[in-house]
Amino acid sequence: MPLLFLVTIFTSYQTNASTDTDPKDKVLITILKYVLTQGHYEPKQIDDTFSENVFNAFIENLDPSKRYFLQSDIDEFAAYKFQIDDQINNEDLSFFYLVYERLIERTNESKDYYKEVLNEKFDFNKKETLDADIDKLPFASSKEVLFNTWYQQLKFSTLSRVYDKINAEDDKKKEDENYVVKSLDELEIEAREATLESMNDLYERIDELTYSDWFSIYANCIAEEFDPHTSYFDPSVKKRFDISMAGKLEGIGARLQKKNDYTSVSELISGGPAWKQGELEVGDLILKVAQGNKEPLDIVGMRLDDAIEFIKGEKGSEVRLTVKKLDGTTKIISIIRDVVELEETFVKSSVVKKDGKTFGIINLPKFYIDFGEQSYRNSATDMAQEIARLKTENIEGLVIDLRNNGGGSLETAIEISGLFINKGPIVQVKYRDREPDVRKDEDSKIQWNGPLVILVNELSASASEIFAAAMQDYKRAVIIGGKQTYGKGTVQSVLDINRYHNLKEDIGALKMTIQKFYRINGGSTQLEGVHSDIMLPSRYSYMEIGERDLPNALKFDKVKEVQYTLWNNYDNFDQVINNSKKRVATNKFFKLIDSNAKWLKSAQDDTLIHLDLEDYKKDLENNITQSLQFKDLKDFTTNLTYTSPFYEQELIKSDVDLAEKRVAWHKNLKKDIYIEEAINVLSELKLKPEYHLVKN
Repeated sequence: MPLLFLVTIFTSYQTNASTDTDPKDKVLITILKYVLTQGHYEPKQIDDTFSENVFNAFIENLDPSKRYFLQSDIDEFAAYKFQIDDQINNEDLSFFYLVYERLIERTNESKDYYKEVLNEKFDFNKKETLDADIDKLPFASSKEVLFNTWYQQLKFSTLSRVYDKINAEDDKKKEDENYVVKSLDELEIEAREATLESMNDLYERIDELTYSDWFSIYANCIAEEFDPHTSYFDPSVKKRFDISMAGKLEGIGARLQKKNDYTSVSELISGGPAWKQGELEVGDLILKVAQGNKEPLDIVGMRLDDAIEFIKGEKGSEVRLTVKKLDGTTKIISIIRDVVELEETFVKSSVVKKDGKTFGIINLPKFYIDFGEQSYRNSATDMAQEIARLKTENIEGLVIDLRNNGGGSLETAIEISGLFINKGPIVQVKYRDREPDVRKDEDSKIQWNGPLVILVNELSASASEIFAAAMQDYKRAVIIGGKQTYGKGTVQSVLDINRYHNLKEDIGALKMTIQKFYRINGGSTQLEGVHSDIMLPSRYSYMEIGERDLPNALKFDKVKEVQYTLWNNYDNFDQVINNSKKRVATNKFFKLIDSNAKWLKSAQDDTLIHLDLEDYKKDLENNITQSLQFKDLKDFTTNLTYTSPFYEQELIKSDVDLAEKRVAWHKNLKKDIYIEEAINVLSELKLKPEYHLVKN
């Protein structure tokens, strides 16, 4: 549909709006429908299947813990299950109004539930259990059953506080033998009061939500049905997005997502406070949030947007997160909120010697570039410069570490790929209904023509996958790491949708998937990512952590392969890979990592929670005991020594902060079994006799 026609529709829309509804809502839904169906890379048919999916997503977003709606409500809503598509086409918001009004009614009723539950003492000797897998649970058949749902969830929240308080009392007794330990009854009262305070804080936040906040959720359910990276930004969210893209958002520096009833850590931002603090990990579930020394707020079952509001905060303030680790243990992590430290996202390198040979390691946290300043640093020029510096140290091989690199600039990924080949195609970028555009390296200069190993993991995504895939397709590098990378092979653009109407208010923006990446061999990186030449077990091996585990992810497909010439200058490429596989298969630490990964998966799948103190305590202590079988992993170290390159050694002499950061990094490298195996592979790679390594 021509853009001019679209603009005409929406600038003339006001005159047709119903007088008893806000015209903005209908305008927004109509704009989303047209822009998504006309502009999305793979538009969905707005039909009964689409309607059913939006129906389920909206209910789940509003009531993830199933503690507001009754089954009778769901049955009433179900009359619209296959009509939402028609309502979208006819600018009818009946389904939204019904669900929204019922939610407000049920939310107000629930205030009485939690206050009544927390007014009575909990019996922590009574044998009861709670299944934390909400998907297994039906909606309550009556208000009495719903009250019991509240009872169980609040009892669990209070029990976890009691357990923490008992441990705190024990610690005080150890420090002071004269300290009088509080009784269980006293601790139960304190914990119950803390839970009540937490719930009151939560409902203050809920009461602050406006009609527009709830309508934005509905609009987002429509947008996200197209794919997981397409989303509607209401004006306030768009403002936060703009700030975060400028690198100025203050918080903990982590991306969060909803996972069943929990807020899960999906990514740590390189250079951010959580990344620097080092204890928070991808896959952790955030159970509670405390502002400094204040009582923690229970966020289990909370909407993601609400949880984020409590986690973010001003620079310099402390937030304490109670998290459930992958191994099932619970830990309190203190993080000082700050802005992302840009220096920590830049390329850095180290030098290591093995068997008389010198090798370089380059860590690339992201593919960064500043489009606004031509003179500003970008990852491609920094990478070229770092390689040049390492060549002066006569390195004989290079490892590039892309672990946890979530991507960034496509242009820098292409330029960096070009540093390792003569010239040629790097990636194919495809718009909807068009032939792929083959993006090439046009520069014949090769910055590094020696042995190359690229280290990836399950969190290497997007631009990282483009670079790794190109190096794999050319057989330029050995790819080593997790079974496969993240699998994000799409590109999004943020569209200001205010251009499509003449209302005198901001209605937000739409982040929409508009392109897809394909390798030069024709395969997409979508879902499949890059499969490592050498697969190393990791704690994420059996976790649902990639693009393939997200709802509505676009499918994997292929386009035509483009012509390219294999690098073909290794003398023993396949043999080196086979040697590494044999080493990994017999390495006791890699075996232990694999066993640990399987145990972590089983712990994650165990969703039964005991609500009596004795069994609850046994369960937690059993997890701790079982985790001890993997304690040798923490003690692992290598006999390799890592140093800064010559140029940086001079900088370190006058920069104490840089010196401390490099000492910490080198210490971690020494204990890094993945880097060690990458160096092992690198040390065996040989160039063909007729091919000469250029060291300077």
